Amino acid sequence: MIGAFLITTFLTTIHANAQVSKVWVSDQGNGTYKNPVINADYSDPDAIRVGDDYYLIASSFDAVPGLPILHSKDLVNWTIQGYALLRQPPFDHFSTTQHGNGVWAPAIRYHNNEFYIYYPDPDFGIYVTKAKNINGPWSDPVLVEAGKGLIDPCPLWDDNGKVYLVHAYAGSRAGIKSIVVVKQLSVDGSKVIDEGKLVYDGHETDPTLEGPKFYKRNGYYYIFAPAGGVSTGWQLVLRSKNIYGPYERKVVMDQGKSPVNGPHQGAWVDTKTGEHWFLHFQDKEAYGRVVHLQPMTWKNDWPIIGVDNDADGKGEPVVTYKKPNVGKVYPITTPAESDEFNGTTLGLQWQWQANPKATWAFMNTAKGALRLYASQIPDSAKSYWDVPNVLLQKFPAEKFVATTKLTFTINPKIKDERVGLVIMGQSYASIGLRSAKDGLNIVYATCRNAVNGERETEKVLGSLSGKTVYFRVTVNEKAKCEFSYSLDGEKFISTNETFQAEPGKWIGAKMGLFCTRTVVTNDAGWADVDWFRITE
Repeated sequence: MIGAFLITTFLTTIHANAQVSKVWVSDQGNGTYKNPVINADYSDPDAIRVGDDYYLIASSFDAVPGLPILHSKDLVNWTIQGYALLRQPPFDHFSTTQHGNGVWAPAIRYHNNEFYIYYPDPDFGIYVTKAKNINGPWSDPVLVEAGKGLIDPCPLWDDNGKVYLVHAYAGSRAGIKSIVVVKQLSVDGSKVIDEGKLVYDGHETDPTLEGPKFYKRNGYYYIFAPAGGVSTGWQLVLRSKNIYGPYERKVVMDQGKSPVNGPHQGAWVDTKTGEHWFLHFQDKEAYGRVVHLQPMTWKNDWPIIGVDNDADGKGEPVVTYKKPNVGKVYPITTPAESDEFNGTTLGLQWQWQANPKATWAFMNTAKGALRLYASQIPDSAKSYWDVPNVLLQKFPAEKFVATTKLTFTINPKIKDERVGLVIMGQSYASIGLRSAKDGLNIVYATCRNAVNGERETEKVLGSLSGKTVYFRVTVNEKAKCEFSYSLDGEKFISTNETFQAEPGKWIGAKMGLFCTRTVVTNDAGWADVDWFRITE
């Protein structure tokens, strides 16, 4: 039952072997921080404070487990807390890869001692899941409103007892975008109960308006929303004394003279000491959408996000800044990266490319390893872009080295079992082992334009007389990747090729592991992955 435990239980458990990153730490140890506070692809972040604790969630698209939950005490030092979505509904639909689909920009709120997460699936509608405890169990997702193109929902519990939902539209499904609507929800927040009203149309001044977040302060309703496009846009705030408007408009942050492009889409949070802060993303192409923290002030009931050096009422992002005053100093922590596989659960950084099967992976506690079984790839798969059982995690910095040690035991009756280390994106590359008639070959494979169905090309680098090998990928500036292998863990032999990592669909490139076969059999080979380490 360890395999089932691996899939269903580790998802909402704090990983005990937390380590401080060797490649990116935001906390500078002197009372200041540097951006990004999370140098990884946590797209479309939303966050709340509950007591002394901050919780951040993000889009997860087709990755499973989905709806990642991160935790912080000071808005600078973050760890992965768990996931709210163990498997993504509809379950059969997401048993195959669905790149770019699935969980888009979600919102998290805490109401009446209960956590609520609203998330959109642009093909099926808006869902809500709830939990009394941030570690779960989270309720099965309920469709708040079915429909195509309904995206980026955020609820508001008003002072009069009514509950409202703001959301936007995806032009790719709804045939219209750049508008936001407000709808009324049932008292329990589980169903939309009216057709809603258009409260703002951004076509003329704020194209690609999306990602709205709903707040109320000093009698004003506020809608924080990004506009202008993911990599080039600005942060817009709308306000009105009436929930249905008319809303006044103000740009409260843009790039200005900073190096931070498209600073927008995120969450306003406060501290117990009365400070205000804003968490948002920056699109960095192959590195994904990384999370920044900005100071936020109020002037005439308008927020200013970042620093307003020219006093025009509009801020720009900071690169370094004084840490938030949360009343005390907390230890330096970072999201999980390396994994020794010595426990009974996977590290929380890992996600599959689709809803997983229990037989894909087990924790081999006797050997202190992750055992991956060579699962058959779908007949329809043209490349690993289409293979569900690829285990991946996000890039943790602009420059880093990922190394893994594994032992591969093949089924001698079949050939073309494979295991390896991969950099996944719309094009991808891998280094791995492939079983052949004469044993194990070490192979380097690339797949250009995998997103459009192109096939791999493969180069045999040598043969492996034993079963154990070390694989490494060195990621340099601009996400240029160099693969290598070693037989002793010390001397690494390069492929002598450079692979340019590419984003996935709405996400950054990822790295990870695969173990597959191409034929039907009643048994298969396996790989025991001893460890996976991220270093400088």
